[in-house]
Amino acid sequence: MANIFFTNNTLRSSLLFTCLFCLSVTAFAQNKNRKDTTQRSVAAPVVVPDTSKTNLLLPVTVKDTGKNNTGEYLTLQQCIDYAMLHQPGLNIAQINIDVAKTTNAINLATALPQVNASGNLTHYIQQSQGGGGQGTNNGGNNAYANTFIPGISVSQTIFNPSLLYAFKSAPLFVKQAQQTTDSTKIFLVSSVSKSFYTLLLTLEQINVLKEDTSEFGKSYRDAYHQYKGGIVDETDFEQAEITLNNTKAQLKQANENVVPQYAALKKLMGFPPENQFNVTFDTLEMMKSIHIDTTQQLQYEKRIEFQQIQTSLGLQDQTINYYKYAFLPTLSAFFNYNLNFQNNNYNNLLGTSYPTSYIGLSFSIPIFTGFSRLNNLHKARLQEQILNWNQTDLKSEIYSEYTSALANYKGNYYNLQLLQRNVALSKRVFFVVELQYKQGIVPYLNVITAETNLITSEINYLNALFNVLSNKIDLEKAMGNISY
Repeated sequence: MANIFFTNNTLRSSLLFTCLFCLSVTAFAQNKNRKDTTQRSVAAPVVVPDTSKTNLLLPVTVKDTGKNNTGEYLTLQQCIDYAMLHQPGLNIAQINIDVAKTTNAINLATALPQVNASGNLTHYIQQSQGGGGQGTNNGGNNAYANTFIPGISVSQTIFNPSLLYAFKSAPLFVKQAQQTTDSTKIFLVSSVSKSFYTLLLTLEQINVLKEDTSEFGKSYRDAYHQYKGGIVDETDFEQAEITLNNTKAQLKQANENVVPQYAALKKLMGFPPENQFNVTFDTLEMMKSIHIDTTQQLQYEKRIEFQQIQTSLGLQDQTINYYKYAFLPTLSAFFNYNLNFQNNNYNNLLGTSYPTSYIGLSFSIPIFTGFSRLNNLHKARLQEQILNWNQTDLKSEIYSEYTSALANYKGNYYNLQLLQRNVALSKRVFFVVELQYKQGIVPYLNVITAETNLITSEINYLNALFNVLSNKIDLEKAMGNISY
C-alpha cells in the first residue's frame, strides 16, 4: 500500500509540473505573438478629444453646436417673425392685396363722372360759295376760312352690367388676395418650424455623436493599452477601432448636413445667404409644446383652402349674374359745352365765339350678339359645377390629411414615451456592462453592443421627439389651427 501511495503522489506531482510548464510556454508564445503582431499592424491610438454633450435629453436651455461663429441666436418664433417680414413670396402676396384694391379702383372709376376736353382747329383751303356747316357763322351765310371749336364733355354712367359686376365682386377680389396671403403665412409657419426642427435634430445628433466618439475614443485607448499589456486579446482592440471609425463617420456626415439645412432655413426665412446665425431653443418649452388636444373635431371651414374655394364660388356666382344682366340696356347722361370761334384771319380768330351747350341721355340695348351671352352664361355655370366638385374633393383631401396627421402624431407620441424609457435602460445597461468588463466578467464585445444600443436609443429618441413636433404641426395645419 505504501508503494502505491508513493507512486500516486509522484504521478500527481509530475502532472502538476507538466501543466505549469505548458502554461508558461503558452503564455510566452502568446506574448511573443502579440508583440510580433503589434510590430506588424498595430498603430498607436488616435487621440480623440473629450467633448461635453448638451442635448434634449437634459432639461436645460442650450444652444446649438453649429459652425456659425456669430453672436446672433434666433429662436423658432424669431425665425418665424423674420420670415413674416423678409420672405419674398409673402411680400409678393401682400403686394398683391394692394394690386387687387387698385384694380378695383380702376374698374369702379366709371361710376364717377367722366370729364373730357377736346378741340378742333380747322383751316379751309377751298369752300363752296354760300356753303353752310361748320364754316358758316351763326349770323349769316358768310363762310370763314378758319374755325376753332374747343369743348368740354361730361358723362355719367347710370347703369351698366359691367359696373354692377365690378361693384359686387370688388370685396371678393380683395378677400381672395388676403386669403392667398394667409395661405402663404400658414405655409411659412409650417415650413420654417419643420426646417428649424430638422436642423435641431441634426445638431442634437452631433451632440450625441460627439460624446459617443469621446467615449469610444477612451475605450479605444484603454483597449490598446490593455492589449499592449497582454490583458486582452487583439480582437478587443480592433473592435474598438471599428466602432470608433463608424461613429466618427456618422459625426462627419452630420456636421456636413448642417450646412445645407441652414441654407434651407435661410431660404424659407428670406435670410441673406451671406449672413450667418445660430439657433437656440428651450428644452422645457419644446417638451411642453409637443402636446395637443386630439379630441378636437375637424371643421372644414377653418382650413384656408376651404375658405379660398368658397371665395372662388362667390366670384363665380357674380360672373353668372353678370351674364344674366348682360341683356339689360346701358344708360348714361351727358353734358357738352362747345365754343365756336370763326374768322378769316388767324390773328382775330379768338375775337368772337358762338357757344353751344346741351345735355341728354344715351342708352344702348344689345339685341343680338351671336349667342355669345347665352354661351358665356352656360360656360360660367359649368365652371361653377367644377368648383363644387373641387370643394367635394377638397373635403375628402382635408379629412385624409387630418386622419393621417392624427395617426402619425399618436403613434410617434407613444413611441417617444417608450424610447425615453429605452434611453434610461440603455444607460443603465451600459454602466453595468462596462463595470463587468473592467472586472473581467464579460468580453469586450458586450461593451460594444451596450454602447451601440445606447447610441441607437438616443438617436431614436431624438428622431421620435422631432417627429412628434413635426406631426403636431401637420395636425394643426390639417385642422386649420396654425396661428400666424
